[in-house]
Formats: sequence, structure tokens, C-alpha cells
Amino acid sequence: MARIAVIGAGMGAMAAAARLAVAGHRVAVYERTETYGGAVRRFERDGFGFDTGPGLLAVPAVYRDLFVKTGKEPLEACVELVQVDPSARHVFADGTEVSLPNASRAGVVAALDEALGAGAGGRWGDFLIRARETWDRTRRPLLEEPLWPNWQVLAEREPYPAVPHKRLLRTRRAGTLAEVGAWELRDPRLIALLESHALAYGLDPGTAPANAAVLPYMEHAFGTWYVRGGMRELARAVYERCLARKVEFHFGVEVTGILEKDGRAAGLELAGTEGPSVAEADLVVGTGPWRLGELAHGRELYASEGVGPTREGMSPGRAVVCLALSGARDADAAHRTVLHTPDRQAELEAFGRGEPAALPSVVMDRPDDPALRLDDTHESMVLTATVPSQARYDWEAAGAADAFADRMVAAAERALPGLRERVLWREVRTPVHTRLETGAEGGAVPAPALAAAEGSFLRPSNSTNLAGLFTVGGWSHPGGGLPHAGMSGALVAGLIVEGPDFQGSQ
Repeated sequence: MARIAVIGAGMGAMAAAARLAVAGHRVAVYERTETYGGAVRRFERDGFGFDTGPGLLAVPAVYRDLFVKTGKEPLEACVELVQVDPSARHVFADGTEVSLPNASRAGVVAALDEALGAGAGGRWGDFLIRARETWDRTRRPLLEEPLWPNWQVLAEREPYPAVPHKRLLRTRRAGTLAEVGAWELRDPRLIALLESHALAYGLDPGTAPANAAVLPYMEHAFGTWYVRGGMRELARAVYERCLARKVEFHFGVEVTGILEKDGRAAGLELAGTEGPSVAEADLVVGTGPWRLGELAHGRELYASEGVGPTREGMSPGRAVVCLALSGARDADAAHRTVLHTPDRQAELEAFGRGEPAALPSVVMDRPDDPALRLDDTHESMVLTATVPSQARYDWEAAGAADAFADRMVAAAERALPGLRERVLWREVRTPVHTRLETGAEGGAVPAPALAAAEGSFLRPSNSTNLAGLFTVGGWSHPGGGLPHAGMSGALVAGLIVEGPDFQGSQ
């Protein structure tokens, strides 16, 4: 039985902690804030509640597996999962609207044909078939297995089976997501539908590899799910599973360094009101590979040559506007509405300059959940937009956050006229809040790992050059998002319990 110290109480870290405790290890979690969940947070005020992190869950099987492997009670005994339908309502730049059925290819094809014209659904359906093949090719190496030591193999070949495209007497295949849209989908509304899944993670479709096609496929194949009471309830359930497995939590504790002895991680240095202290451990699991390098006194935790998984980049963040509204929620309202920008090119150009868009794309979540509203004559709503992180844009400048929030509300009014008149009050959150809650540099939000593109969309491996030190969470393999964070916990637990020969989850 090993003593294991875990830095941070995010979803990936807690998933690893629960699995390691079940395997018989003594696990202690040290979290610098006063609560668990990482980015999966809730803001509450005056009887209203708001999810300020992920609003929906894809691939719930990841957390079902966690609960099966760590106790007798299944996930559904701890939280109420609701499959939302439609999965999303989309409002395009030209005013066209379409509501897409949840996890139904035939239903999606029919809806797109009716809204966008005959043939549109067929093109999207054919794309989903190719995306499924991409998923089949990349699912294990990018989600269920530790990052291969020869990760360059993943970086060299594009797994998306692109349709040959003849251009200027040459036959080409799409190498980026933008090319997939332009050459295979053609309709600007279908292109916007495709690219919205990448933009939600801050990925530029013009540079994201074609295999980012797995992002809309995951939503289509596994559906989108809501946790009754808010997504924070999922974090609560994972935290309580950790407690049931005797994981110790220490909140409000700042880790200032990683102890090293005989070339191995040997515990943590902790800040304290009465001076620094030490928590000895046989193994250390931490979040944020680059931050871990600092805590390990500048030690290089990964091979330095090349790009690939060692590349940090300037990942984007999210702006969130929580709206407390007068008036009842419309009975037929979609849980999620995606408001596509009227000027996609201007949005991408602003993003490239490190500026928030003048006309942003906005995701509007309207959960039909009494637990999150004052009463049935009020409504709780969350608006989300992808924005530059604090590292690229000064969100603390006077008026910056409120000015962008105004633009987000104006965008939402395209789908819900009169919204501003219903606002009782609002809470505006920027990457500054994300940085304070998660410790991510600049309040950036990680994207899932993707293949090809010379490995620049991979994440650092879960094992490091310092024996006994492992990394978990969205900034490590297999990347960001709730399913990926859960899988990172499974991978770290597998590497510790079974050793370096661990081949991945089954």
C-alpha cells in the first residue's frame, strides 16, 4: 500500500484518487481553493443557480465506468442523468434555424433536409460516417491508452478519411477541419455547424486537423446529457465517492514544491500560516504539467526535442454570463441553443489577434430544472462564449468584461427577443475567474487531444521523467473536456496500479 499525494481536486484528479483508493492505496488530495470540482462550478445567488463550467455531458460511459469500478452504487444511483432532446437548436447567420434530435442520425438528416434544403442532411450524414471511422481509428490511442512513447506515429498521419477533392488539376484531401467543411459540406450553415464544435474548445478550424471531426461525432453517437440539479452534481457525486473510499481532502492548502529523494518524487512542500510544512508520499499525482515542472524546482519533466506533447500554446478561455430572469421558461424551449456569429471570418480574425469578437458566437443554456431557479415564474440562463485567455487580453481592464457581456446578451436576443427586459441581474465571469478556480495559466481551457498536425494538438503524457510523478486532468493526455478528464484519471490509476506496461482501459 503506497501513500499517494494528489495535487488539486479537479475531475480528473478525483477520478484518479477514487480508483487508487479502491486499489488499496492511501490517498490524500491537496486543493488550494476551498472546494472540489476544478472548472465544474456553480454560482448561486438569490435562489438562482448556474453552471459556470460545462453545461452538458457527452460520453457518460466514462463516469459510469468510474462508479462501477469504485463501488456498489452505479452513477445513476448518485445523480439523475437526463438525455436532452433536441441535443441543440442552431440559429445560423442568415436566420435559418434547426433543432437536431439527440443521438439519431436519421432524425438529424431529416431535420437538416427540412431546414436547409434537400441534400444538406445527406451530406452531414455522410460526414458522420467518415467521422465514425475517425473515432474508431483514434479512440484507443487518444482516449483509452497512455500516450505512446513513439507518439510521433500519431503526429504523422491524418486519420480522417477525407473525400478526394479536385482543385486546379490536383487531387487533394482535407487536412484541416475548415477544409472538411468547405470541400465536403459546402453549405455555409453546415460548415458553421461543424466548426462550432471546434470553436467550443477554442480550436481554430483553419488549423485544427481534420480528425477534429470526432468532436461532433461524440455528441451524435453518445448523446448529450444533463445532470439534474446542475452539472455541479456530477462533481459532488465523484467527491462523495472519493470520501466513501477513504480519500482524505485538504482544502485551502497551497502546494509550493515537490519533494525529491533518490531521483523520485517523495511528497509535497506545503505553504502554511505558521511556515512551510511537508507531506511525505511514495507517489505524487498532479495537474498542469508545466506548473508541475515549476513545483519540481524547474526539472524538465518531458523530452524537450520537437513540438508535440511538450507544446503549451496560448489556449483560449471562456466568458460566462449568468442571467437571473423574470418570467417563466418557455415550455418548448431547447436546453441548448447555439447562436452562430453573423460574421464568421471577423470572429476568427479577432480571435487570431487575441481580441474578443465584436459579434461573438454564443451558446445559450436554458435548463428546465427547478433546483436552479427561484420559482416557476423565473428562469435561470447561462450564456457562454470562447474568448482569448487573460494571457492575451486584459479582462480586468475597466469595462472590458461588461462590454463583452453586453454583446453576448445582444447575440442571445436573436433567438430570444426581449431578453434584456427580463434580466433581473447578471453575473459576468471571464478567464480571470477560471484562473483563480483552476490555476490554469491565463484562465485557459484545454481542448481534447487530436492526432496529426505534427503532434501540436496532443497533450503531455501521464507519466514524467521524474519517477513517481504522474500528471492528470485536461492539460495532460488525453486532454480537456469532462469525458477526457475522467479517462485521464483512469489512465493514471492504471499506470500506478499495473506499472509502466499498462496498455489502457478496457
